[in-house]
Amino acid sequence: MHHARFARLVGLALFVCSSLFSVPAFAQIDFSGLWTVRYHEDQPERSPGGELGDYTGLPLNDAARLRADSWDAALYGLKEWQCRPHGSTYMWRSVHPVRISKDIEPITGDVTALHANFDDLIDRVIYLDGRPHPPEEAPHTWAGFSTGKWEGNMLTVTTTHLKEYIIRRDGVPLSDRTTMVEHWLRHDDYLTVVQIVTDPVYFTEPFIQSTDFVLDPTRLRDTPELCEMEEETDHPAGWVPHRLPGTTTDAEEFAKKYKLPVEAARGGAETMYPDYLKKLKQAGQR
Repeated sequence: MHHARFARLVGLALFVCSSLFSVPAFAQIDFSGLWTVRYHEDQPERSPGGELGDYTGLPLNDAARLRADSWDAALYGLKEWQCRPHGSTYMWRSVHPVRISKDIEPITGDVTALHANFDDLIDRVIYLDGRPHPPEEAPHTWAGFSTGKWEGNMLTVTTTHLKEYIIRRDGVPLSDRTTMVEHWLRHDDYLTVVQIVTDPVYFTEPFIQSTDFVLDPTRLRDTPELCEMEEETDHPAGWVPHRLPGTTTDAEEFAKKYKLPVEAARGGAETMYPDYLKKLKQAGQR
């Protein structure tokens, strides 16, 4: 009887060990392929662009509002700005598809890194080999420095060393101290990316959004987007587009159009949660 019990325990242990060692260390889910955007999510913001003065849904502070109020889209007409790519925090919400590929160690077969390439505008490398992030004084780039780890079938990506950029097309800024955590999830032919963006300079709490993509097997390759700079001829040399603080009325116009209090249009963490509806009703808003 004791021998039979021992045999069962040994068999169970071998089963558990074989189950554990049969799980690969990397790449539980294959994200490889060309993924196209799904424009039904926040479509006005992603295609024609959000309205000026609309800071709703953002946990920004007064410094961010001042920067956004002073921002002018004509900056992208400057020669120095024309070929700027989107940063990693914004690229998921751009019009560009993403091509995801992997680096494979030829001896072990381990996946050591993933590449998220957006029409060759930026190529994000997500290292899966356990390397640490560089020190703070290391160069900051549009792609940043990203490492990933598997949590079951979900890939969690941590990105640091980002350049200053914007989080929306109406000029809401992000500082170069911004960090981002992403969760990549694949369900059949759909890819969901959840972004958690933290900025101690311009946000009072993390900003969270999710974006979906669909695998496009009919598109064998993507077309790189080449940038050609054009000379600015309408303005004198050294001219920098700007709007003076305190001179814009975008938020007031946006709030009036949608029958909102200006305070709500100006955003902030308080306005992001359902409890804020009570404050609107107390103010006579419906």
